[in-house]
Amino acid sequence: MINLNLFNPTNVGFITAIILSYLLGIIHGITPDEHTWPITFSYAVGSYSSKEGMKAGMIFSSGFTLQRALVSELAYFALVGILTTSLIFGITYMFVGLAMLLAGLYIKEKGVYLHWHWLEEKLGVMVHLHKPKSHDQELEFEHKKNPLTSDDEGIGLKKVPSKMAFLHGLIAGFGFGAFALIIYTVLSPSMPSPWLGWVPGALFGLGTMTMQIIFGAAFGKWITKVKKLTKKGIAFLARSISSDVLLYGGITFFVAGILVEIFPNILQYGIITPLKIHNLHDLGIGFFIVIAVVVIIGAVSYKLSVRKAIKLGYTYQ
Repeated sequence: MINLNLFNPTNVGFITAIILSYLLGIIHGITPDEHTWPITFSYAVGSYSSKEGMKAGMIFSSGFTLQRALVSELAYFALVGILTTSLIFGITYMFVGLAMLLAGLYIKEKGVYLHWHWLEEKLGVMVHLHKPKSHDQELEFEHKKNPLTSDDEGIGLKKVPSKMAFLHGLIAGFGFGAFALIIYTVLSPSMPSPWLGWVPGALFGLGTMTMQIIFGAAFGKWITKVKKLTKKGIAFLARSISSDVLLYGGITFFVAGILVEIFPNILQYGIITPLKIHNLHDLGIGFFIVIAVVVIIGAVSYKLSVRKAIKLGYTYQ
């Protein structure tokens, strides 16, 4: 008889491990996880359609699935230990935050944001966005222009390329929590052959992808239901929320990563609930990052962006 203990599986066989891997991925995609929800929400809302939202969820999860499959193979050979340390945990947060921050800046054409001119100057020259001491660089430093963007729909905000979502998925896959612990220490080692060591990670990623596609469609559709705004207003609202969540959410992740590096014991603190569901049983730093990024930053951005869209005249008369 197959024992599908999703909270604490032990002594699993090949078939059980296969089923558990996919089901755990489903739960991972449903529950508030800092390595999925903030990123899928950002890209799906920015796409402002169900179809494009589904695409955003699938592309992000493809990168996530690839990374989980590779690490699952390492886990089969018991080589995953270095990735389960607080050092890697904090570094992952910082890289996720940096990628989100850069994506947020990519969408915005102008405006005041947390930045360092020295870093902007070096990055701009390295990727040939502008020449040193050029007029474009001066406009960037004065918050009048972002050379990464173009006003392709006359709203001052650019759509994020889907390939950035794939990159986010690759980076976010290095996040380590209760689900990853089960995959890497219980399910991957239970594979009967090294040729199958990658399977639990891949199926876990596919389970996550299933739910991220559904949520992506829902997020993308939700933004189109805002009343009073024209099509141009919806585009402005969607990209404004997306850029804010990516930008300020990225800063949140980066700061959290620094805190983890300085105070690694912070990973041990959490609020225990009676729910025997991972991500809902022990509410730790990851849960509160989700609340801060998706709920708080998303809600504030929505309110301010709607107000600005109305002020700009993106409404039906």
